[in-house]
This record gives sequence, structure tokens and C-alpha cells, in this order.
Amino acid sequence: MRLEILPVLGIGHVTEGDDLAAVIATAAPWLRNGDVLVVTSKIVSKAEGRLVDVPADGPERLAARDEVLAGETARVVASRGPTRIVQTHHGFVMASAGIDASNVDKTQLVLLPVDPDASARALREALRERYDLDLAVIISDTMGRPWRNGLTDVALGVAGMPAIRDHRGEVDPYGNELQLTQMAVVDELAGAGELIKGKCDQVPVAVVRGYLSTTTLEDPDGARALIRDAAQDLFSLGTAEARAAGLTDAATLADALGGPTPADLTAVRRAIDAVAEVVAPGTVFTLVDEAEVRAGLVAEMPGWPEGAALVLGSAPTPVESIGLVRFGADLHRLRAALAAEGVGSTLLPPPPGSPASAALAL
Repeated sequence: MRLEILPVLGIGHVTEGDDLAAVIATAAPWLRNGDVLVVTSKIVSKAEGRLVDVPADGPERLAARDEVLAGETARVVASRGPTRIVQTHHGFVMASAGIDASNVDKTQLVLLPVDPDASARALREALRERYDLDLAVIISDTMGRPWRNGLTDVALGVAGMPAIRDHRGEVDPYGNELQLTQMAVVDELAGAGELIKGKCDQVPVAVVRGYLSTTTLEDPDGARALIRDAAQDLFSLGTAEARAAGLTDAATLADALGGPTPADLTAVRRAIDAVAEVVAPGTVFTLVDEAEVRAGLVAEMPGWPEGAALVLGSAPTPVESIGLVRFGADLHRLRAALAAEGVGSTLLPPPPGSPASAALAL
């Protein structure tokens, strides 16, 4: 495979109501069938009128921006000072919901397109019907990435090609069947296009040539296929947000499960009395009865140091793979929440033969 990345020059300033298909086709008469058109979401938003007016500066501007951000936010993922990582109504997790103040008048903010997949489909259809061009279209935007510095472009919308290249079931050169490999090819192509677009060069459209030999039928999932389902997301919240959610879960879990039985409390008190001299005050205990680890249960212990809690937990029954992963994530979140409050944890079994181990077997 030999790829070319080509800039589309001469796009100029885009305003609400502009015909992007005509603008792009005029600037790039050299487009070919099978090209991948990578279009910066900002010009799509401008053409679709996704602009809001705000004060040019001062506290009024910050207040207006916060109000706009709240309207674009489905949930807050993490917050540090003025920085907000949120999930948008599209399902994207990104800083400030993708709201942008660059390459626009100082009294305006640019929002993401309402439906980037629909925008990609409309642009592709217009180029096909009016200019006889069969292209794939990617609507891209810049994002940060967890655990890594630097920004890169990713796909918000796509038409004419699948978002993911699924290698599962294929066999590698060593004879191993691939079990998990799914490549986010539209993100890779969006990043490739950004190499020649840039923030300050006023090149909002790029073409990647050579990746596709032909376009495909429309994928109904579009770029939504890239959004990880919450049940499979082990890092769906920031630390402070996970702490708050964990404390809320701990406060409500006992009520949801009907509360502890007298036998539970008796066993707990015996265990706590037996190990009180060898563990730190506020330790979270996990007790296992002879039958099985009981369903999750939290009970405040009278007389035990403030903030201490008892946790009795087990995976859902029957245990499915994703259920076990989700349960582990929930336990980890609860441990993080308790640790943030200075409460220790013995959610993992104590060493065999230790006083704690003997007490927990009671």
C-alpha cells in the first residue's frame, strides 16, 4: 500500500449556509473516486450554524462559556480547576465538549456538529450526486488522550467506509488467531490528515489517497462504533468523580440489598474484635461465609472508628465475562473512594494463617 496525503488549498472563510460540497469540489477538481476526504469539524459546524455569541472577554465571557458547556454536556467525567472533561450528547469524551474559540471571531464559540455522522453522509451524497465523485468522508476534530501528552485528530463522523477494521478471527504469520484486534482506521486516517492541515495553516480539508480501492455501503453505526460502551469502560470517571460516586454507592448499597441481617452483624463484630489489634482503624473488611461470598453489603459498625465500613462482596451470579469485569471495576472504584477518605481496605484476602485470615473465617 502506498498512501498520499494531499492538502485542499483555497477553502477560505466558511460561514453559515455555505455549500461545503461546492466549496471543496471547486478547490480540489483533482479529487478521485476512492479518496478519503478528511474534513475538520469546525468548517462543518460553521456551515451548519453551530456558533454561539459570547462576550469578548472578562468574567461575563467565562460565565457564558460555562453555560454553553453545561448545555453540551451529558455528564462530567473529570474536573480539575477550570478544566472539564465531559461526555457530550454524542457520546464523545473530550475537553470542554469540543467547544472551540480558535479560528473564529472573539465574540463567538464553535460547537460540534449536532450529528457528525449525518454531516458526513450528507457531504458524501452531495459530492456523489452533483460531481460524480464516490468518496469516503471523515469529519475530524482534535482530542487529547488519557495517559499521553499531546493532541491528535480523531473521527467524529464517517461515511463511505467502516470506522473499525476488525481483525478478529484472522491468523497472524505465526499461526495465532487474533482475538481482540480491532483497528480504529478512521482515527488513524484523521490523524494522517491533520499532519498537513494544522491549526494555523488554514487548511481545513485533506485527502488521503491509496487507502481505499473502493468505498462501501453506508455503515449504520458510523463513528458511533468507536464509542466504548459504559459497561466495558474501566476508566469512565476521573479520580475525584470516582471517589464521589463510590461514596454514594457505599451509602446506598445496603438499602438496595435490604440491609444486613443480625447474623451478618454478629459475625462482623466477632471478626472486628479478633483483628482489631492488628489492623489500622477504619479498615474495610470482607467476610466470606461457608457457602459463598455474599452479595455486596455495606454496614456501619457502632463503636468502630468513624468512617469505617464493612464490605461483603461477590461477583454477579451467573458470572459473565463482562459482568466480572464490571464488578471488578466497581470494587476498584469503591476502594479508591475509601482510600481517598483515609480508610484502609482488605478487599483482597489476607495472607493465609494471619490473625485477620482466621477472624474472617468465623
